[in-house]
Amino acid sequence: MKKVLITGNKGFVGGNLTSFLQHKNKQIKGVSREPNAEEVSYKNLTSKTLNDTSTLIHLAGKAHDLKNSANDNEYFEVNTNLTKRMFDLFMESTCKVFIYMSSVKASADEVLGVLLEDATPNPITAYGKSKLAAEKYILSKQIPQNKRVYILRPCMVHGPNNKGNLNLLYNIVSKRIPWFLGLFENKRSYCSVRNLSFIINELIENKNIPSGIYNISDDNPMSTNEVIRLISFSQNRKSIIWNIPKTIVRILARIGNIFSLPLNSERLNKLTESYIVSNEKIKKAISKPLIFSSKDGLLDTFRSFKINSKTNKT
Repeated sequence: MKKVLITGNKGFVGGNLTSFLQHKNKQIKGVSREPNAEEVSYKNLTSKTLNDTSTLIHLAGKAHDLKNSANDNEYFEVNTNLTKRMFDLFMESTCKVFIYMSSVKASADEVLGVLLEDATPNPITAYGKSKLAAEKYILSKQIPQNKRVYILRPCMVHGPNNKGNLNLLYNIVSKRIPWFLGLFENKRSYCSVRNLSFIINELIENKNIPSGIYNISDDNPMSTNEVIRLISFSQNRKSIIWNIPKTIVRILARIGNIFSLPLNSERLNKLTESYIVSNEKIKKAISKPLIFSSKDGLLDTFRSFKINSKTNKT
């Protein structure tokens, strides 16, 4: 049984990944600031701790603050400096595999066309810059031949117990609020946490997968209209999508700029922009199909939202 150490094991991705890997006969130990009997503290973590571990998965980090209220230094302290420490411990130990959870935002905040791994990184936010700084530190080191190092750049990860933009969209549809941006046809890549967990397990098991940077996403990008239809389908309802002319919507957004309304030009751009990520490199590396299609992955997530909603009401 392979032993796997996971930082950030109590988070959304960490919780789902732990369950997945345990079902794949992995022995999981978490790293926490307030550890329980099954975990180890960051303070007590040393290279010797890793010597009886086959894989270190570094998930812990400061998430992107959509409200822009976080101090920039917080991102670099957690996303960059903590990653440096974890990687240094890995390099000093006999642990064989290091997996770092970066983000597509380390490469680009906006995408024209399709995002590939070899695109020149140009992050705008402190979040993206802190993730990229950690990547550069890892890539600056000479990796021994008996070790493997993977930098994963997932796009929007979703799944059971997720809390984020998909939840907001799900709540809008649940309340039968019409989606009035039907004429804005964007495309976005999503990433099922189950597909992400499947890929991580393959990286642990397959010694032939070369070290490097890998974008992680589901196979097919989806438009917001398609996502809304899937949410409605998961609720056995008909979707409500209004095709209001783009000119009128943009005028309303400009008015929002002046009077600080919920819809303004910046928010309109965020709601309608495209962000397409290629997963061809990782799929070629693992030589296996993902376990969920884009559609089925989203439906799996929306059904979990529905179950959670019913549970919270009881």
